[in-house]
Amino acid sequence: MRVKILTLGCKVNQFETQAMLRALSENGYEIVNEDEKADISVINSCAVTKVSEQKAVKLIHRLRRENPASVIVLTGCMAQAFPDCGDKLPEVDIVLGNKRRSDLVPVLNGYFTSGAKLTSVEQYKKADPYEALFVDDFMNRTRAYLKIEDGCNRFCSYCIIPYARGRVRSCSLEYIRSEIAAFAKNGYKEVVLIGINLSSFGSDNGLKFSDAVSAACESADIRIRLGSLEPESMDIDTLKTISRYKNFCPQFHLALQSGCSETLRRMNRHYTTAEYEDIVNNIRRVFDNPSITTDVMVGFPGETDEEFRESMDFVRKIGFARVHIFPYSRRAGTAADRAPNQIAPEVKKERAALMAQTAGQSIAGFLASQVGRTENVLIETLNKDGYYEGYTMNYTQVYVRSETDITGLIVPVKLTHAGSEMCIGELSAEI
Repeated sequence: MRVKILTLGCKVNQFETQAMLRALSENGYEIVNEDEKADISVINSCAVTKVSEQKAVKLIHRLRRENPASVIVLTGCMAQAFPDCGDKLPEVDIVLGNKRRSDLVPVLNGYFTSGAKLTSVEQYKKADPYEALFVDDFMNRTRAYLKIEDGCNRFCSYCIIPYARGRVRSCSLEYIRSEIAAFAKNGYKEVVLIGINLSSFGSDNGLKFSDAVSAACESADIRIRLGSLEPESMDIDTLKTISRYKNFCPQFHLALQSGCSETLRRMNRHYTTAEYEDIVNNIRRVFDNPSITTDVMVGFPGETDEEFRESMDFVRKIGFARVHIFPYSRRAGTAADRAPNQIAPEVKKERAALMAQTAGQSIAGFLASQVGRTENVLIETLNKDGYYEGYTMNYTQVYVRSETDITGLIVPVKLTHAGSEMCIGELSAEI
């Protein structure tokens, strides 16, 4: 039977989609592209915001209109956090929670036997083990993702994810080594270590986050990059340990959320802006030419004009290389959804635009600082304007021209000009 998976949300979902595709393929299902008709459509959903949930609902409605006879499976964080969602969505035939994801094939087989609508959502428990999913192919991408941690114990006041993912669970170092070796064997030049709360790796099994990075860097001669991190986990000993590896990519995506300590307190974040700044300064002392990227939320409940200005000033002060800006979105079941002083949508929109201007100045300054450097760039694609596009070790996007096809190669490029979002360079050696 023909099957496709449509993935919403984070890189963890993308990794888990690949694991499900592998299981389906090994059991005789034919994998088709997202825009093709299929006998089975699986939606790997996100629940981080109300908007994420609405995207999944719209997608389900569209899939049913386009292919009335297909089987629709809803899995992922929306299914796990709201197991009764299938009652409100008659188009959905199977609701499969995150704990049952690896049972997708037997669940499908059972559905075709009985024909009865099925909801299979098992709640997480504190003692749940890590579920090792095996993936060695990312559909011809140059970069692969490897999930090494799942779950979160933080309970930020705006976030539903601990309910959708359970508590922190870490994989073994042996799993990391075998997966990195498999990716390298299949020709990948870079692997990104990811998790729901990546830097909490090891807090449940006696390991340290630096143990995971070391295992990955030592397993193959390919670049190792980190996904999103909680800033307070990047202590100086961790930074010094991982700085020893030449194949470690010095890009640190430290989730800020707000540049105002009072707002951070209401968010139940576990650091102040002063502590965040100290961590950034440590990174810049330990690593040569690192980049600091981040997420910033605007319009959190109770955020005053003064607190917003404080947040903008802090973003300007740090000098981020990239900033993902998003307005606060209410999420049922969280403390922030019940908080007073909710911010009006038009105010959120205005603040997002102002924050984008501030972030743009920081990004421009960072890109200008890269001009004149020669960096190794992993080339990913050829764009319509004839430039090859790729990324440096610190995740600076680079455009470069070449007479020969350099897709999938790591090439030395001298960065000659800075644009608004990338640098333009020249090949510094013959390929």
